[in-house]
Amino acid sequence: MQRRRLSPLARMAVGSAWPLTRDGETLPMVYASHHGETTRGYELLHTLAQDQPLSPTSFSLSVHNACAGMWSILRHDTTETVALSVQGDGLESAIVEASLLLAAGHCAVLVVLAEEQPPASYTAWIDDIPFPYALALRLTEGQDFQLKLLAPMAGEPATPAAARVSIPVAGDPAALTAGAHATPTASESIALPNPLNLLRHLALGSRAWTHSHPRRQWRWQHSS
Repeated sequence: MQRRRLSPLARMAVGSAWPLTRDGETLPMVYASHHGETTRGYELLHTLAQDQPLSPTSFSLSVHNACAGMWSILRHDTTETVALSVQGDGLESAIVEASLLLAAGHCAVLVVLAEEQPPASYTAWIDDIPFPYALALRLTEGQDFQLKLLAPMAGEPATPAAARVSIPVAGDPAALTAGAHATPTASESIALPNPLNLLRHLALGSRAWTHSHPRRQWRWQHSS
C-alpha cells in the first residue's frame, strides 16, 4: 500500500538505497536533493490554479523530506534521517553531514541523492538535470577517501567544465533498439551530474580530483 504512494523520485531514492541494507537493519540516512519533488509540487499548483481541492496525501508527500520519511515507514526504521536542500555540491554537503553522524557513534550511514527532470514549464529555469537519477552510498569510518573544502583560488574559473558523456538521442529508434554489437546512429553530449561523476571517477580508478562550485572547491583523494 505504501509503495504505491511513492513518486518516481521517491522510487529511485528508495530503490537505490534498499540493496545497501540488510533485513531488519536500522541506519541513519542523509537524503539530499536540489529540486526535490518538483513534479508533485507542480501538479499541486496546477490543481490550485483550477480552483480544485488539494489531495492531502499529495500535499504531505510534496515536502522535501518526504523521501526520507517514506524510507522510515517502509523500513520500519525510526533512526534519525536528515533531508538537505542542496546546490551543485550537494554530494559533498551530504558526505559532510554523514561524517557528523559517524562521529556521533553510528556504525554506518546511508547517503542518498536523487533528482528528477522538471515539468516542461520549468525547463527555462531548471537546466541541470539531463535525466532522472539517484545515487545511494553506504558510508563507514575509514581512511580510504579524504574530502577537503578549499577556498576558490583567485583568477581561477569558478565552475570548470563538467565531465561530459555521450548518450543516444531520445526518440532515435536505431540508437534505442540497437544490439550489443551495433553502433547508435545519433548521440548528444551532456554534462554529467556531480553525484554520477563520482561513480565515473571510481570506475576510472582516479586517485584525486577537484569539484568546483561558484563559492566552494572540494578536493577528493583516494588513499587506498
